[in-house]
Amino acid sequence: MKFQLAINMERTAAHPDMREVARHTLEMVQMADEGGFAIAWAAEHHALEMTIAPNPFQILTWWAAHTSRIRLGSAVVVAPYWHPIKAAGEAALLDLYSGGRLEFGIGSGAYQREFDRMRPGLKQSDGHRYVQEMLPAVKALWQGDYEHDGELWSFPAATSVPKPLQQPHPPIWIAARSPATYDFAVKHGCNILSWPLTRPMSEVELYKGRLETALADNPGKARPTFATMRHTVVYDRTEDWEVPVKAAMRQLGQFENLFKNLGGVTNGFPGEIDLSALSNRDEYDPRMLHRNLLFGTPDEVVAKLRIYEEIGVDHFTYYASLGLGPKEQKRSLALFIEEVMTAFA
Repeated sequence: MKFQLAINMERTAAHPDMREVARHTLEMVQMADEGGFAIAWAAEHHALEMTIAPNPFQILTWWAAHTSRIRLGSAVVVAPYWHPIKAAGEAALLDLYSGGRLEFGIGSGAYQREFDRMRPGLKQSDGHRYVQEMLPAVKALWQGDYEHDGELWSFPAATSVPKPLQQPHPPIWIAARSPATYDFAVKHGCNILSWPLTRPMSEVELYKGRLETALADNPGKARPTFATMRHTVVYDRTEDWEVPVKAAMRQLGQFENLFKNLGGVTNGFPGEIDLSALSNRDEYDPRMLHRNLLFGTPDEVVAKLRIYEEIGVDHFTYYASLGLGPKEQKRSLALFIEEVMTAFA
């Protein structure tokens, strides 16, 4: 099993200096680069302090200039917010600048709040239509002149300038949850980015089952790489288990606000809703969060990761952004590199 890092510049309040936040994020990526992580992922989100990522390619170009080996991925380019020519060109430029290290991740978008501002009138549930039309267009633009007359975009003959260094194209990943997206991914040679949120391991097994079904329904297609992401914190002492749980509960209160469009956002900061009032409140029981997320001492985390390995997860994505302090984040990543990854070498 290989390991990936997903990290955002994040602020839960206005007091941290944005320069310190940016520096900390870069230092975490540099630790992952030196520690043997395969990929570092940057997200795309808009007008939200908890995920400061208005352009993943800009973030990844910055990381590329300060790392040497780690591959650099967009997780994800939100297809409804982009034009295919722009997405193809910016992605290829990053591949050029990084020496061929791009991993191109694409998805349909997460929050209706963002859609209301970036694509007014579009329902988040319809975002997948943009992924399915954009991806073949981007791949064609990477190859040469291509004209497009589709349902969502139309343009005369054009090409990506520049072309990506990696040929025929950089590895492609798709954020997948529904059976239809797994089928599309297998048909189009896309690797899988999955996120079971705070749900139990049965959710990981569900997504793995959807991948196997898609492979059975598309005989002859290559098996994609299957990655699963979890909030991850490694700590020294068993009695410290509540520290990441409390941090996660604060951040998840903001996430549920956005995910379900339940509350307000003031100056970029989402309000924290009461998790106990949600219909799915059982997903946020502290003991359950500790069990389902990748929280624990090094030995506990290794034991949890063995379960992912047995299920058939190829890459585990260490999600570092959950409102934990910078010192604790770096200690966690250091322990993961020194005492967890070595168990899977």
